[in-house]
Amino acid sequence: MKPLLMAAALTLLAACGAPAKLNYYTLSAAQSAAGGAAPSRPLKIYVGPVTIPETVDRPQMVRRLDANEVEIADLERWAEPLKAGIPRLVADTLARELPSSTVMTSRQSATLDFDWRVALDVQRFDFSASEGAAIDVLWTVRGAKGEPRSGRSEAREAGGSRDAQAMAAAESRALEKVARDIAAAIRSMEAR
Repeated sequence: MKPLLMAAALTLLAACGAPAKLNYYTLSAAQSAAGGAAPSRPLKIYVGPVTIPETVDRPQMVRRLDANEVEIADLERWAEPLKAGIPRLVADTLARELPSSTVMTSRQSATLDFDWRVALDVQRFDFSASEGAAIDVLWTVRGAKGEPRSGRSEAREAGGSRDAQAMAAAESRALEKVARDIAAAIRSMEAR
């Protein structure tokens, strides 16, 4: 009887010691055809710097439960820091919206000459099962010459469920809306 109890105890200990599986997610721009008219000349655009709320500036995904409570999902993580993922997605969308443009992010050299520089101040980067993604970004587009133009973009996207895949997809779609607002601002400034 003792060997049977010993085997059961060892099996139970082995099951308890199995590490939890971490899941990783990224922000991603839609892989569609060019969305906007090409500018009159090839543009060089730099996206960065970006600031984000400290609440979400972490590897773990954060879900809003209500006005005063968030849930930090320890097993669901961003594959890259949001300070790198957000400008990357915005740059991808700008490149699609402004065909023939070269768009770089803050991970690349900021010392090059650019026609336009885009700074992002993310005020809100939330997701809840009931409301989906809610993103609020203050942005500034600064040309090599001339006055900067600032704007605010608020985007909401349904999440459909509470899972991390739906969260990453909804936040990606909301950020694309922000990037399209920025592309429209650059187009109008180029037209002057």
